[in-house]
Amino acid sequence: MHPSTAFAAVLVDELIRGGVREVVLAPGSRSAPLAYALETADRAGRLRLHVRVDERSAGFLALGMAKVSRRPVPVVTTSGTAVANLHPAVLEAHHSGVPLLVLSADRPAELRGTGANQTTVQPGIFGQVVRWQADLPAPASVSAGANASWRSTVCRALASALGPAGRHDGGPVHLNVSFRDPLAPDLASLEPAPTGREGGGPWTETLSVPSLPRACVASLERTVVLLGDLPDPQLTRLALSWASQAGWPVLAEPFGVLATGDHVVPHGVLVAGRLASEDGSPLLPDRVVVVGRLTLFREFGALLRRPGVRVEQVAATHQWSDPSHVVQRVHGLDVLAQAPEPSPGAREWIDAWVSAGRGLHDAVRAVVEDGLTGPGAAATVAAGLTDDDILVLGSSNAPRDLALVLDGTGPSPCVVAGRGLAGIDGTVSTAVGVALLRPDARTVAMMGDLTFLHDINGVLIGPAEPHPDLTLVVVNDDGGGIFSTLEYGEPSRSATAETAAATERVFGTPHGTDLASLCAAHHVGHVRVDSLGGLATALDERAHGIRVIEVPLERAGHRRLRDLLRRGHGLARSKRQQSAK
Repeated sequence: MHPSTAFAAVLVDELIRGGVREVVLAPGSRSAPLAYALETADRAGRLRLHVRVDERSAGFLALGMAKVSRRPVPVVTTSGTAVANLHPAVLEAHHSGVPLLVLSADRPAELRGTGANQTTVQPGIFGQVVRWQADLPAPASVSAGANASWRSTVCRALASALGPAGRHDGGPVHLNVSFRDPLAPDLASLEPAPTGREGGGPWTETLSVPSLPRACVASLERTVVLLGDLPDPQLTRLALSWASQAGWPVLAEPFGVLATGDHVVPHGVLVAGRLASEDGSPLLPDRVVVVGRLTLFREFGALLRRPGVRVEQVAATHQWSDPSHVVQRVHGLDVLAQAPEPSPGAREWIDAWVSAGRGLHDAVRAVVEDGLTGPGAAATVAAGLTDDDILVLGSSNAPRDLALVLDGTGPSPCVVAGRGLAGIDGTVSTAVGVALLRPDARTVAMMGDLTFLHDINGVLIGPAEPHPDLTLVVVNDDGGGIFSTLEYGEPSRSATAETAAATERVFGTPHGTDLASLCAAHHVGHVRVDSLGGLATALDERAHGIRVIEVPLERAGHRRLRDLLRRGHGLARSKRQQSAK
């Protein structure tokens, strides 16, 4: 089957699985793959197809049906001016909240801007009036990954057109789909298109699809919760309580509040990393429920992609997080109000996971206590906080180091972090804003040197302006330390002096800045510590105004430490053997 034919067949099939029953087509050449797929579905009785010559009329026909049915109705066009002719109907759908789905065929992206016939820039053509839009590239081949991506995108489009359940703020969405020749199906080879999941339902079920029953997170013993970023710390606390009542262990990222409780898995990311690559472990779950948005660890993503694991998500918005296209059902935050009854084996299930995390404690402690390290600094900062404090986290290594060492015990302060796009920009200013609005709480921020330097103007505050009491812990490894822990820091990429120099220049980015002098220029207090004990002592001192605690590290050691932590049991065993000698 040609990739264009398979692409169109998958899109139409997923529209039907998602509840679409009426489709309007304004014919054209570039949309031929969609036309064939729609006509086939119409003949099979899976949907009803309406063909119109004029795109403007086609748009309003789809609008009328969507307005009455309150279901998304796609209108399909070819490329060029055909898409522009839908604009009046899209505007009406925007202002009246009608779930109109524009499915526009397009030339391959490489033809844009070349003068190719019937080719313009169609993505974004409707400006700000669509609720959501996506530009799907022309496939060169068909794969399981492509199938998942196409189906997941259709589900997002349908959910966005309908809007969150009970909110009545849906509207038009735009899927721009590129096709390469050949556009007609190969009649000599009618292979089946890639299929969706069994059962005939959509790839991702959402609460906002009217044809589906009300979603709930059912009781299931072998369930694990992955807790990510949520828009309010109270939601994080609610999610932790909900999981505890349901009898499910929690592996948490360090956002909202630091996760504590006897159901929180110590060093959860390390446990997840091990399970993601193991077969036959008694800890392998039947279901993983993601609450919020995961942004830190590839280990969590690998666990979600394990064959046979059902993935569900509790999302704060209708745009749920699913970069691997594995989520099968999306729940709203309302499900957190009532936990399902725990299964009879819930306590044993939690204890098994928590025990696996505790088994790594000696290994983690050995790394933490081995001189001045990023994980050690993170553990020291966390230990120096109380439930009433606020921790502001920068991006890159700071939250990762903290997540690696958390063991589910200790204080549970509020955590603020910019995880929307996880950039290093604006972190100092964010911390200043938090401290100004919460003078009743102690605010501590932890970040890397590049994050600090990127927003050094955040400490530039005029004498007549309100000044916060704020402690900035700056872990200074003289550059971009996180890159050494990623594929760019693989030893083979620095095998020669030349490649090592290149890696150091474009990823290490050493700067050599004297932070003490920089702080002095801004009249900001500064102390440099050379041990974890010195860091703990400096944190004990309450800030009056802004002060910086500089923690100098060797960047070259990051990868070794991260590898030691991930090896876990082996390190703990070797440490015990050494101590026995």
